[in-house]
Amino acid sequence: MLRKIFLLVVLTIATSVGAQPWPTRQVQLVVPYAPGGVVDFIGRTLGQRLSVQIGQPVVVDNRPGAGGIIGVEYTARAASDGHTLVVMDPAIVINPTLQQKVPYDLQKDLQTVAVIGSSPLVLVANPSVPASTLAALVDYAKANPGKLNFVSAGIGTTPHMAGELLSLRANVQMTHVPYKGSGPAMADLVGGQVQIGFSSITAALPFIRDGRLRPLATTGSKRSAALPDVPTLIEAGYPGFEVDLWLGVFAPASVSGAVVARMNAEIGAALQDQALRAAFATVGVEPRGTTVDEGARFVRAEIDKWATVVRDAKLKEAR
Repeated sequence: MLRKIFLLVVLTIATSVGAQPWPTRQVQLVVPYAPGGVVDFIGRTLGQRLSVQIGQPVVVDNRPGAGGIIGVEYTARAASDGHTLVVMDPAIVINPTLQQKVPYDLQKDLQTVAVIGSSPLVLVANPSVPASTLAALVDYAKANPGKLNFVSAGIGTTPHMAGELLSLRANVQMTHVPYKGSGPAMADLVGGQVQIGFSSITAALPFIRDGRLRPLATTGSKRSAALPDVPTLIEAGYPGFEVDLWLGVFAPASVSGAVVARMNAEIGAALQDQALRAAFATVGVEPRGTTVDEGARFVRAEIDKWATVVRDAKLKEAR
């Protein structure tokens, strides 16, 4: 009898150790960019809500550099206890195929916890460009090969890749002009130093409203509520042209499935909070939410999608 009781106690202890609660302390949410951008804002907003739900502080840790690679690598090398996460945009799937060398394997060193938000881009032109529609822009680009410059917030960013995808789909020659951030990129686009560019709707909207930029198309599957009169690229004649400035939360691959499932559930609950949803809307991000498996499948599809663009546009060879 005593032996049975002893074995039961041992089994109970082993089970409890194997299913340790999460979190047991402060959670570190890495943002691989400088403070002030959309990813930083979304990370902080999500972190504040999660702190309330899980009963532990969620502290944002900005680790900018190398187009997000530094912060992502830091997370990939973090402990397996689930107390270090990273919130990231599509650069996480673009960098491994665009850069010559990335110090981690996205599919082996990290795992998707959830995709948390989506936002389309808008293609805008300086009013000096003689085109008021996407079709007219493409005609102008074909008549003036290499004359159009398209701006982005940096190599490997979603606006950069959207521009390359448009070049491929429309069969036009455009020159990419990368900047160190969306602020200087938008300033030169408004000033006319560059002619066109893809941008987050939030960053472009003030300039669209005052007439300093002309919207030509958006990249979502449906029209943006912020720009209801602007057609999508799909409507403009480019089937399947959908570029999503999505955001996701990732954990080290070594974190257990049980802990990741708990994280996913807490994030899903946070995304239903009305205050969080309203905050996301102020920067043009629609809360999304996925299961762990849905998020993983989506990220794998994005890896394949942008790897094809990098290959077909010969971007890696040009680096």
